[in-house]
Amino acid sequence: MAGSFPTGRFVWYECMVADVEAAKEFYLAVTGWSTDVWEGGEEPYTMWMNGEKAIGGLMKLPEDAAAAGVPPHWMGYVATPDVEATVEKARGLGAQVLVEVMDIPEVGRFAVLQDPQGAVFSAYTPSNDPPGQDAPPGELDISWHELTTADMDAGFKFYEALFGWERKDSMDMGEAGLYQMYGRPGEPLPLGGMYNKPPDMPAPPNWLYYIMVPDIDAAVETVKAKGGQVLNGPMEVPGGDRVAQCMDPQGAAFALHTLKKEGS
Repeated sequence: MAGSFPTGRFVWYECMVADVEAAKEFYLAVTGWSTDVWEGGEEPYTMWMNGEKAIGGLMKLPEDAAAAGVPPHWMGYVATPDVEATVEKARGLGAQVLVEVMDIPEVGRFAVLQDPQGAVFSAYTPSNDPPGQDAPPGELDISWHELTTADMDAGFKFYEALFGWERKDSMDMGEAGLYQMYGRPGEPLPLGGMYNKPPDMPAPPNWLYYIMVPDIDAAVETVKAKGGQVLNGPMEVPGGDRVAQCMDPQGAAFALHTLKKEGS
């Protein structure tokens, strides 16, 4: 199993907010997802469904986190075959452990980490076959994982050491610097990109997750109609795809992505 385990793959995406029902209504309208409920925990857990496939979850932001000033947010879970070893390695690389390793009975074990530059993510060892795929993302999947950081070279080296990620293509964005794509070893498709945070960007280092929608123009209009904000875009990116960065009505950042139309 060690040779086939998808170390470094993003396998789950969790939205944590103050008002679960309001978030459910917003994202179902914007994305076209559906929801299901997992009853295996102490409380029912809402899952985001892309057809028959569970891709993430929705839960109330814990009261202690909210009291500590943690805002509503999305968090990605990255697969590792040994979460305890990953946590200890992350500590040695300068990361902070925000939530120590916890069990989800019959599901897996996870920990919440903050990388040395300040971006937060989860390391996750599933009990069964890891979800997700290395094939190209499809409609309503999370299609891109973007790290905005204070030191892109240092950030890449951290994740390279922790998960084995490797550099893929890169783009020179002029004054904005280098946009470095990264991915899992042996996989031709990048998982996403990372870049240095512009000085005028108010947000701290963070991960941003892109949802692939069939019509980005319709999706951003729904974002606005439902009380969210469009922070940037829609705009075309190299290759012809179009993206937009958004914020939901409770303050959680997310992004939208539409593939280049055939013939355009």
